[in-house]
Amino acid sequence: MQFNPANGHVVRLPGRSLLFHVPTSALFELDDLGEAVIEGTRGGAEPQALEAGLAGRFAASEIRACIERLAALEVLQDVHHGRGAINPRAPDITSYPLSTIVLNVNTGCNLGCRYCYKEDLATPKRGEKMSFEVAARSVDLLLAQSAGRERIGIVFFGGEPLTNVPLIHQVVDYARPKAEASGRSVDFSLTTNATLLDEELIEYFDSQRFGLSVSIDGPKAIHDRNRRTVGGRGTYEVVSRKVRMLLERYRSKAVGARVTLTGGTTEVEAIHAHLRDGLGFHEVGYAPVTAGDTEGLALSPEELGEVYAAFERMGQSYLEAALAGRNTGFSNLHQLMTDLHEGRRKTLPCGAGVGLLAVDRQGGLNLCHRFTGSELPTFGTVTEGIAGERLGAFLRQAADREGTHCATCRIRNLCAGGCYHESYTRYGNPHHRTYHYCSLLRRWVDYGIRVYSEIVARNPRFLNAHIETRRAIG
Repeated sequence: MQFNPANGHVVRLPGRSLLFHVPTSALFELDDLGEAVIEGTRGGAEPQALEAGLAGRFAASEIRACIERLAALEVLQDVHHGRGAINPRAPDITSYPLSTIVLNVNTGCNLGCRYCYKEDLATPKRGEKMSFEVAARSVDLLLAQSAGRERIGIVFFGGEPLTNVPLIHQVVDYARPKAEASGRSVDFSLTTNATLLDEELIEYFDSQRFGLSVSIDGPKAIHDRNRRTVGGRGTYEVVSRKVRMLLERYRSKAVGARVTLTGGTTEVEAIHAHLRDGLGFHEVGYAPVTAGDTEGLALSPEELGEVYAAFERMGQSYLEAALAGRNTGFSNLHQLMTDLHEGRRKTLPCGAGVGLLAVDRQGGLNLCHRFTGSELPTFGTVTEGIAGERLGAFLRQAADREGTHCATCRIRNLCAGGCYHESYTRYGNPHHRTYHYCSLLRRWVDYGIRVYSEIVARNPRFLNAHIETRRAIG
């Protein structure tokens, strides 16, 4: 028998050890016997020799039972039959039961953020707005392709979606009664730079229970590095004022912040303190830029290491708060807690192309909102429908781990290869695995397992309460 690290990974904590079962994302507490059997088989060992070596510490029947349990999990495997990695069965990609459609309502934006990835971005005057006809056909496609789903979602995106508010109103008025007539409910959401918010809009979004998130990078000095007007002026003053108005008046759902971390920006703890404790966002999520190096926007490996170290320090604060029943709003870690708690097993990096498609202004179906305006071919139109054969081929290639490091990686079912768009930007190929930060991701998951196990052991009620709340918010 031989321990197979492709199916099992031991995470050690002070005074205890856990076995992370890679195929199911399950966690098992290891007793002394379990750890001894795993350590005794790392280089391969005959069961009889292992029993003899452990006979002074454990009964033979207990040793055999432990070997059988670990073998049933395929954490221990017969060394003569290879060391196969168990992977989830690839989805049957022949139909596309959509749950979400993203509408790119305007290519125009009133800001000129240095790091914007949108290839079709334009100034407000040159922005190309989506017509109601295209939007309505998008809603019809979503309703037709979401059979069996009780809830569907419509996301408004841009550019800046608030540069086309009339279309947002039209879509809500069109989609809600049609969804209700088919026995389903519809959720609306958008991400905004907040500069165009006013009291009337906030009241409208509140009445329609929109899910709202705001793109903001932190205190003034940090935010204004990249998030500027088309004319080059910093936007923090107006954004922070609008955010305070939003958070004072909006009651339907918690509002989150999205932070982009570029080269030279590693002050994560100061950013979190400002956005969470200062402005009052419910959650703050961080997106480190690692793809490409246009104008030095990508974090260097050293800076990425600094960000990771800050994440761990913030994780310690998250843990201490969780043990007291509170959530610090550190979205990156909370998402990992959610994945571990729900036993997430992914065959694909995300729902793009399966549960979600993004519509550009002409009605083209894009893999996700990041690809609208890019050179990646679209996968049908809202008029002609989904190009199922082409989309299926793309997704089958994404799910195929043969010949990649993902085939045996211990976090393969939590990562599944990384973001398509990040790979497209960095390597020119959406199927290229995001190898440039694999090591950090593995460390991050190990860290998350340690935090999760502490919460489970000392205050498990936190997970049910806050993960269920977060799901409802989303």
